[in-house]
Amino acid sequence: MFKRRRPFKKAFLFVVTVVFLVALWSLDMQIRKTLYEMAEVRAVQLATEAVYNAVLQKVAGEGMLYEDLIIVHKDSAGNIVLMQADTAKINKIASDTTLAVQSAILRLGEESLYIPLGQITGSYYLASRGPKIRVDIVPIGTVRVNVDDRFEQSGINQTRHSIYLVFNTDIRVVVPLKSGQASVATQVPVAESIIVGDVPSTFVTLSDGFIEKSINR
Repeated sequence: MFKRRRPFKKAFLFVVTVVFLVALWSLDMQIRKTLYEMAEVRAVQLATEAVYNAVLQKVAGEGMLYEDLIIVHKDSAGNIVLMQADTAKINKIASDTTLAVQSAILRLGEESLYIPLGQITGSYYLASRGPKIRVDIVPIGTVRVNVDDRFEQSGINQTRHSIYLVFNTDIRVVVPLKSGQASVATQVPVAESIIVGDVPSTFVTLSDGFIEKSINR
């Protein structure tokens, strides 16, 4: 009797062991996936803040005004007939801020952030508990910048014209046993002005920065 039950007992233990290992592997993969997703969100957030702050500091240091970037032409009655972008100044501010952004991203790569393992539970009480997992941010490639602008209605017979620098770069997010690439896109306003009256139908812009367009009202 005892000898007959022994194979069944071994088979049962084997099945239990396999199920346990599969469950453990599945749990490990889920934890790793959740941890990476949290790390990616946090890394992109930090990189976005670094870009935004670097641009604001650079623009504030330059003391740049809307009038420095856009030349407004008026007729004898004071009506705006033409708005023209100052290509040289816009190219310079785009170049200078790009260097500042690259430096900020590189400094970000010199530091590591840590995420408590308890955060993957989604529990408020466990969020700050457990061992802290190291997350590294590695800059990839270069920082790309475009200049964009936007016209928005701001009141009766008033239009807000805003100028933005749009930065795009890639970073690699590294956590234990997993890594991946994430894109960082940041749009930072650098100057704006309120145009009173009709906006001119012609706006001369940069072919490789500002979007060339005619404004229909």
